[in-house]
Amino acid sequence: MIGILSAFGAATSWTYACFIWRSQTQTYKSIDINLIKNIIAFLIFIPAFINLSSTTELKNIFILLISGIIGIGLGDTFYLKSLQTIGTRKTLSIETLSPLMAALSGEFFINENLTTKSWVGIIIVTVSLFIILRKGNDFKEENSSFTEKNNFKIFAFPFLSVLCAVLGGLLSRMVFLQSNLSPFLTTEIRLLGAIIFLISLKGFKINFFLKNIDKKQQKRFFISILLGTNVGIFLQQVVFKTLPIGVGWALLSISPVISLFFAKTEEREITKKIIFFTCFLFFGLTLIIL
Repeated sequence: MIGILSAFGAATSWTYACFIWRSQTQTYKSIDINLIKNIIAFLIFIPAFINLSSTTELKNIFILLISGIIGIGLGDTFYLKSLQTIGTRKTLSIETLSPLMAALSGEFFINENLTTKSWVGIIIVTVSLFIILRKGNDFKEENSSFTEKNNFKIFAFPFLSVLCAVLGGLLSRMVFLQSNLSPFLTTEIRLLGAIIFLISLKGFKINFFLKNIDKKQQKRFFISILLGTNVGIFLQQVVFKTLPIGVGWALLSISPVISLFFAKTEEREITKKIIFFTCFLFFGLTLIIL
C-alpha cells in the first residue's frame, strides 16, 4: 500500500512542479533550470549522507550515480526541453509510452514477470492516457519553434525523456533488489550524479537565474523544487523499492489525469469523453493494483 500511495503522491508533486517549471522554460535554458533545481534539492537532502556506511557497496553507489545521470540529468533536461518546444499535451502524449516501456524493461532485464491481469491494466492505462491527451485539442499550447512537419524534432525530446526516465528507474530498481539502501539516501546519490553530469556539461559554469526573477516567482520555484524534486523523487524511489517497475511506473504515469485539476489554468475543457477515459484509466489501475 505504501508504494501505491507514494506513486500517487509523486505524480501529484511532479505535475504541480512541471506547471511552474514550464513557465521558466520560456525564459531560461532547460539545462540551467534542471541544474539549479537539482543543486537546491541536493542541499536540502544532504543529511541523507548520514545513512551512508562503510558497508555500502561501491557498485550500488556507482549504479545510482549513473541512474541519476540518465534519469534526472538527461531525462529531466529532455522533458523540460520538450515542454519548451512542443508544449505540454504533445510531450505527455509521448510520455504515455512509459508504462509499457517500463514493464518490458522489467521483464527483459530483471525478470519481473507480471501477471496477465497486470499487463491488461498497463495497456488500458497507456491507451486511456493517450486518448485523454488526444482529446485535448483545445489544450492551450505554447509557441513552438518546431513545425508539425518536422516529426523527428517533435518526437525526439519527449521520446528521449521517456527512455532516460525508464532506464534511470530500472537502475534504481536493480539497486533496491540487491541492497537495503533507503529511498532517502538513493535519492541524494541520484541527485549528486545528475549535478556532476550537468555541471560538467556546462563547463562548470552555473547560471544563477533565480536572482533575475521577482520574489514571488522565486518562492514558487523553491516550492516546485521541494515538491517536484525532493518529495517527488523520494516518493518515486519508494515506489521503485516496493513495487515491480512495470506496476510502479503505470501508477506514476497518471500525471495527465492529475493535470485536469489545472484545466482552468491551461484553458482546457473537461469533456465527457475525457471523464469516461479517466474512469477507464482508473479501472486499469485497479487491475494492476488488485
